[in-house]
Amino acid sequence: MAEPPWYAFVYMNVAKRLEKFKTTIFTQMSSLAIKHGAINLGQGFPNFDGPEFVKEAAIQGIKDGKNQYARGYGVPDLNLAVADRFKKDTGLVVDPEKEVTVTSGCTEAIAATMLGLINSGDEVILFAPLLRFL
Repeated sequence: MAEPPWYAFVYMNVAKRLEKFKTTIFTQMSSLAIKHGAINLGQGFPNFDGPEFVKEAAIQGIKDGKNQYARGYGVPDLNLAVADRFKKDTGLVVDPEKEVTVTSGCTEAIAATMLGLINSGDEVILFAPLLRFL
């Protein structure tokens, strides 16, 4: 009998508190897009390359040595750009150094927020569609 792939062990050793969580909607939508030959916009990205200027900016950043972890409270230029865009879209002014947090996606942001603010025994009110995970 063949040994299971490495990722099988990840799923076999999931923490008890996470066992109830199943495949994410993003995985489901990606699978459906592949199955039906559709363009995947489920996660806010298409299944084709981005613009050349974005790829060139990434390459230049690597060449300029911008390839290390950012400081814990964000990259100043990015925080400022987010705050400026937020002001443009909403009219609200936020402090880019104290009120802007950049994450690698919404799932990370939600997990970090809950782990950082909620203690065992706290009461939390969840709104749909999050309720479908309970």
